[in-house]
Amino acid sequence: MTLIKSISGIRGTIGGIAGNGLTPIDIVKFTAAYGSWVIKNTNIKKIVLGRDARISGDMVNNLVTGTLQGLGIEVIDLGLSTTPTVEIAVPMEKAGGGIILTASHNPKQWNALKLLNEKGEFINDENGKEVLEIAERADFSFAEVNDLGKVIYDDSYLQKHIDVILALPLVDVELIKNANFKIAIDCVNSTGGIFIPALLKALGVKTVFELYCEPNGEFPHNPEPLPENLTEIAKVVQRKQADLGIVVDPDVDRLCFVCEDGTMFGEEYTLVAVADYILKNQVGNTVSNLSSTRALKDVTLRAGGEYNAAAVGEVNVVNQMKATNAIIGGEGNGGIIYPELHYGRDALVGIALFLTHLAKFGKSVSLLRSSYPNYHISKNKITLTPEMDIDALLVKVQEKYKNQPSSTIDGLKIEFDSEWVHLRKSNTEPIIRIYSEAENETVAENLANKIISDIKEILKLN
Repeated sequence: MTLIKSISGIRGTIGGIAGNGLTPIDIVKFTAAYGSWVIKNTNIKKIVLGRDARISGDMVNNLVTGTLQGLGIEVIDLGLSTTPTVEIAVPMEKAGGGIILTASHNPKQWNALKLLNEKGEFINDENGKEVLEIAERADFSFAEVNDLGKVIYDDSYLQKHIDVILALPLVDVELIKNANFKIAIDCVNSTGGIFIPALLKALGVKTVFELYCEPNGEFPHNPEPLPENLTEIAKVVQRKQADLGIVVDPDVDRLCFVCEDGTMFGEEYTLVAVADYILKNQVGNTVSNLSSTRALKDVTLRAGGEYNAAAVGEVNVVNQMKATNAIIGGEGNGGIIYPELHYGRDALVGIALFLTHLAKFGKSVSLLRSSYPNYHISKNKITLTPEMDIDALLVKVQEKYKNQPSSTIDGLKIEFDSEWVHLRKSNTEPIIRIYSEAENETVAENLANKIISDIKEILKLN
């Protein structure tokens, strides 16, 4: 069993011994800590709650709701929802925060409490540490009987989320409708199965081939939207002669596409394509994390904007977007952050913007993909001994490549003309993750292997 306490939430496998898994005791403890933090920091006794369709969702929801009521907090329960929908609902409800019950792309035995601030954004490092300290000290006091919080069930936010997307100037519903798209979707039997068909209908898409759209939490395949997990929808796209396939993860904050010929558009290129469309209509800056494709930088510079990289993690990307006044940003895992709507990864707005882009482009998805610089990312890791000083090791690697541009805001990233390598240490195990990118797969692999060889050589000398 696993329980991971991080700055942005509590994630774990269901069951086991308290403290070693996401048990009812742990759920209550961390919910009480977060609820107490919200009251202390905002003086608002209202929290928005939503969940994906995981099997454990109902149980976790009951525990979280009861705990918040016990603190005297009013709960706005959206029921089966999405991460971006809860993010939008928090400021609309003038709530002190929000909790999304989802373990994102993790398998069905996992669940989590994702924690939001009063803006509907993920809490930051400082806030997260405060919540964990409150939990450690059990520093919470529950309300007396006359002061218990009430629960309000609100299923209106599906439509509210769609309405604010349709109102965006760069979403052209009439154009999408006239394109007469035929679209296949895979919603991995989670809440995307409710939200994606409703969005497509609102956008005027009449022909939708639904795959795994029953929100029962029985994931039919690994729910992370990676190419190796999307073989079935690729076949459906080809068999039904669809114009494209759309795939989301269980909480609908990651998005990827399948081309009309069944090939992968590439999750790294979801953000590139949407940013390209935004930048064609508005000159501005962009942000992605250090491990995302440089194609976004190429597209941004070509449009006259400025590109900046952030440390890995949605909170870090959002902070950098605010600091540089970016008009679009996100992560290479298919995460689109469009601040005109809200500062959170949102597959729903990504779909609306992408379909408008495709309708204006007037050609196939594969041709759209071929219009972008083509890069390949290689992902590797090297395992070290637990006592190894990984930070000192990265300093030595940086010294070896001191004549190359580098960044240390998140591990070590080294630039080589149109290629790069990014080394990040794991927070939970003694490994270094090594990401490398080049214009073809072989060069990317060779670059990673060269860095791995350098690390092994440095270790021999010590």
